[in-house]
Amino acid sequence: PNRIVSVEPGMEIPVTHDIGTLRIDGDQGNSGVGIPSSRLVGCMMHERGFGADTMELGHIDYSFKPVKPVIAQEQQAMEVCQENMTIPLLYGAMPNLGLYYTPDGPFENPGDLLKAFKINEARESIEHAGDHATRDMTWIMQHLQKVGCDGVNFDTIGAAGDGDFYASLYSIKALREEFPNIYIEAGMAGECTLGMHGELEFEGKALAGLWPHEQAPLAEEAGANVFGPVCNTNTSKSSAWNLARAVTFTKATVETSNIPCHVDMGMGVGGIPMFETPPIDAVTRASKAMVEIAGVDGI
Repeated sequence: PNRIVSVEPGMEIPVTHDIGTLRIDGDQGNSGVGIPSSRLVGCMMHERGFGADTMELGHIDYSFKPVKPVIAQEQQAMEVCQENMTIPLLYGAMPNLGLYYTPDGPFENPGDLLKAFKINEARESIEHAGDHATRDMTWIMQHLQKVGCDGVNFDTIGAAGDGDFYASLYSIKALREEFPNIYIEAGMAGECTLGMHGELEFEGKALAGLWPHEQAPLAEEAGANVFGPVCNTNTSKSSAWNLARAVTFTKATVETSNIPCHVDMGMGVGGIPMFETPPIDAVTRASKAMVEIAGVDGI
């Protein structure tokens, strides 16, 4: 009967955010509202105005690779935000292995190599990019830990396929070994890991073709505190169909995972309509179903 629904009292869950303050000062195509503001103001708005449970700081490009040249600026921003906030403040960014390929990076684009049937060369390029990404992500978080960062959100892991997943898992492992108390959130990009390489492994487990209930144990083994499963929205189907499928995928993942699952929900994933500003009736019904049926620990 109501446009907005919610969970039953006592079933409330925490909400974590990706893309950080960009939803305030970012453009509308990126789900932002284009309000000129600093990242500090954006973080404090989420804490004091929106009642966010956690928040994150992120670079305007929201990828790890562009952060390296401006790491001192990110350290300064993180330190100032931490001094003005109480809720946990993570650093969020995408592994985004695509930035390591030409024309944006030093390694030849495996997509171009695959089209030329240069399979071995494509795999070598993915391996080199993955190793560089692992070092970059680990190095960036080492520096942010020096200024009191509460943790890290690896956002949209696997967007560039199994090489992307490979780099993220090994960076998570390295960070957990160096910083035993760091909070690590591992959120996926898609429901199935694309086998762009096909033979990459983590601790003896092949990464290509893994579904959410198979991805979660690997994130746990690497050292993540929280796993973000994904179920993609099929724009040819109804919201009800997509939500039923997403809840099915997520429930199986929750049952498999020993670490909390914060399901990825937003335009295009988690039963949410593919639209920059999805209707609140669809969003709240999807959220309620994820909590009460799938049993997620957070969103």
